[in-house]
Amino acid sequence: MANMEMIFLGTSSAAPTSERGLSSIAIMRNGELLLFDAGEGMQRNFIKASLGMNRKMKVFVTHMHADHCVGLLGLLQTMSLQGRERRLDIYGQPRLKEFLLENMRIINFGLTFEVAIHTIEREGTVVEESDYKVSCCEAKHSIPTFSYRLDEFDRPGAFNVEIVKQMGIPEGKLYTSLQKGQDIEYKGTRIKSSEVVGHPRPGRKIGISGDTRPTDKLAKFFSGCDLLVFESTYSQDKYEKALETLHCTATEAATLAKQAGVKKLFLTHFSARYDETSSLVKEASIIHPNVEAAEDMKRIDVPYPSL
Repeated sequence: MANMEMIFLGTSSAAPTSERGLSSIAIMRNGELLLFDAGEGMQRNFIKASLGMNRKMKVFVTHMHADHCVGLLGLLQTMSLQGRERRLDIYGQPRLKEFLLENMRIINFGLTFEVAIHTIEREGTVVEESDYKVSCCEAKHSIPTFSYRLDEFDRPGAFNVEIVKQMGIPEGKLYTSLQKGQDIEYKGTRIKSSEVVGHPRPGRKIGISGDTRPTDKLAKFFSGCDLLVFESTYSQDKYEKALETLHCTATEAATLAKQAGVKKLFLTHFSARYDETSSLVKEASIIHPNVEAAEDMKRIDVPYPSL
């Protein structure tokens, strides 16, 4: 079982406030760090959260607005100053590669580690590991933008050791085969994996919107997520402003989350006009039963879904 924790490193839109830094979300999963966006100055909260500068790490950038990507430069330099040695993988728009390479050339970065910049050309799976994948979907914003989704693959069902012992099967390769869903032969008897292994247990599913208007396409993309982080730049009384800037209101975020059948909604990316966010949560809670506001440095344990 993999531990998973989400840490909000920045929850403000456009400009930082005294309480909120710019957009960045970290997901710590089984010792690997998945970072979504890196607004200016985010490395301060990165350090404060004790996330570690030399661990396996992937960075996913939603779009090329400064409040979502400029912090990468500071993060790279801080990692280098602290002696990072591991390769860092970064995923995003074609312009992201140009942005990073040109700035690294001008500032003359002396990095201590390899940076692999992966250009996302289309929707679909961005990266796939043995036990999870990250995919992307086009969002609706003023420039090309991606939303992301993390899906863990199903885990094998619970292995009933007592039944297997009663059958007299010795520990070792035969146990492993049964646990992996493979039927075995033992002393002339065929033993089905399904007899000793329970139903597959679903993995966790997390959606991250980036900046966007709500769309039916995104509602479908985020369908069935256990946890959705969706931008909530404005309250519903600023709907016209949201339309004009291609952002989202708390009401719209909650409506999409309900449409997608999301279990829990976190609002983030708040306009600096909101000193506190209770009114946004209240507005969204009229529509979706499980809403919470993100805050800088808030940490959330993400449990496996109950069967």
